[in-house]
Amino acid sequence: MAVLEVRVPDLGNFAEVPVIDVLVQAGEVVEAESPLVTLETDKASMDVPSPYAGKVVEVSVQKGVKVSKGTLIAKIEANVASTAATPVAPAATSAAVPAAVAPAAASQPAAQPLVTRHPKAERHVQVLVIGAGPGGYTAAFRAADLGLAVTLIERWPTLGGVCLNVGCIPSKALLHAAKVVDEAASMADHGITFGAPKIDLDKLRGWKSSVVGKLTGGLQMLAKQRKVDVQTGTARFVEPGLVAVDDAQGTKLLSFDHCIIAAGSEPVRLPLVPDDPRVIDSTGALELDAIPNRMLVIGGGIIGLEMGSVYASLGAKVSVVEFMKQLAPGADADLVRPLEKRLRKQFEAIWLGAKVKAVSAEKDGLRVTFEGDGAPEPQLFDRVLVAVGRKPNGKVIGADLAGIAVDERGFIRVDKQMRTNVANVYAIGDIVGQPMLAHKATHEGKVAAEVIAGEKRSFDARVIPAVAYTDPEIAWVGVTETDAKAQGLRYEKGMFPWAASGRSLAQGRDEGFTKLLFDADTHRVIGGGIVGPGAGELIAEISLAIEMGADAADIGLTIHPHPTVSETIAMSAEAFEGTLTDLYVPKRK
Repeated sequence: MAVLEVRVPDLGNFAEVPVIDVLVQAGEVVEAESPLVTLETDKASMDVPSPYAGKVVEVSVQKGVKVSKGTLIAKIEANVASTAATPVAPAATSAAVPAAVAPAAASQPAAQPLVTRHPKAERHVQVLVIGAGPGGYTAAFRAADLGLAVTLIERWPTLGGVCLNVGCIPSKALLHAAKVVDEAASMADHGITFGAPKIDLDKLRGWKSSVVGKLTGGLQMLAKQRKVDVQTGTARFVEPGLVAVDDAQGTKLLSFDHCIIAAGSEPVRLPLVPDDPRVIDSTGALELDAIPNRMLVIGGGIIGLEMGSVYASLGAKVSVVEFMKQLAPGADADLVRPLEKRLRKQFEAIWLGAKVKAVSAEKDGLRVTFEGDGAPEPQLFDRVLVAVGRKPNGKVIGADLAGIAVDERGFIRVDKQMRTNVANVYAIGDIVGQPMLAHKATHEGKVAAEVIAGEKRSFDARVIPAVAYTDPEIAWVGVTETDAKAQGLRYEKGMFPWAASGRSLAQGRDEGFTKLLFDADTHRVIGGGIVGPGAGELIAEISLAIEMGADAADIGLTIHPHPTVSETIAMSAEAFEGTLTDLYVPKRK
């Protein structure tokens, strides 16, 4: 055994660099490459790792002091034979390795030591990304653009994950088809009558698949152009610093300098539902193998309502059961009402405040028994779609075996740099928590990649918009009225009905409205909601307004094109300010 010194390595052009965190203390046992301190230059933060495995006998710096090349950091009692000949260079990060990654109010998982070049690994990679959904492929591509060597593991034969293959994209293709059917029928009230649609399911499925194929094929090309090493297989952690990838040829073991977990989520299964091919989840619904006569959707959230709308437009008699007293429970009730009114005409039944008690498989269908205040008598259905949410894959990939903190639901906690409690492992997307949305995951993926590359980045989005792609669409962002009332926030509201919009009237769809919520003192926008066709395309303006700290005047004085539905955002701001001329709104007191 020998006592060896660890000094600050060459920092390039930097000197007198502050120590922003000391990660070890005397008496602590460290592994080789475990971070000892974190330094911060004006360009990046960096961890200085120990080149040796052993016991810390002295820590020679404190948080807040400034150091330069050669400054003594610590003394390590190590086995000389096991030490590296050359000290390890500092690993660039964007912030100190956190002692915890959970919110302050939660119990904090202990930081775990780094394990990089694992002795059992058959291959070592610089950046390993697990999962090629929107978050995963964005992280992989961004890391490659920043000069890192990336290996991307995906269980599907094509890139894109659930979203592109069996989620967001194919569902929007089918929703478009359903909208065309509904709009053609609605024109009968305006003097144009079409015959009943003839549904060719094979052709419809083929078109949907072609949309998916164009996007996934494009991703494959983008990966090739960036020299991202794409591997098809199922990844799982087996121990700290070691990932097993199971594929058709067997199992291979990989170690890594950095890992980004983007393993997503899976549909929740209900134990009371039998294992029967007539019971489907969202993936099964998108296969569109047949149009059932009667279909039950369990769950009145966004996924259930979207798929229910598709099947109803294609000829199925659709019923929805929702345990809550409102459809789309995350949205304000006033936004949901126009949608519910339309769906009650389109669907066979909507049962709120009720839940499924039992489902039994019979020869002629699936017999469903309900309970609750709004429960109907037992019903027989040809298909049952279970759409009660999704669960993260944190436990499925064995993250806990690598020392990564995973909660009881399967979520992995991260800090604002998307780092887990294991300093070189990051997580993004559905697996790190709500909202489970692709557009959140893509931004998180960029943050993780940029942090690994040494850039100062963090995920600090003020708001994340949500959209239900139903007909009419519902979109909201920021503080909802429900939240504002529950939190006792002082807010005021500006609202504009689409019945006063020339563009909406010309489209024959005047049931919608736009509303903005403002801080009562500063008049800054804090939230907004829209219901009506194309609401999802409009919500981005409100998101940007909140991010930019815009107030009512900023929006109202921005000239919007006429006639458009986008004008209703400006008019909502004008209604709040008392400058609106397109309606008579009594002056605010």
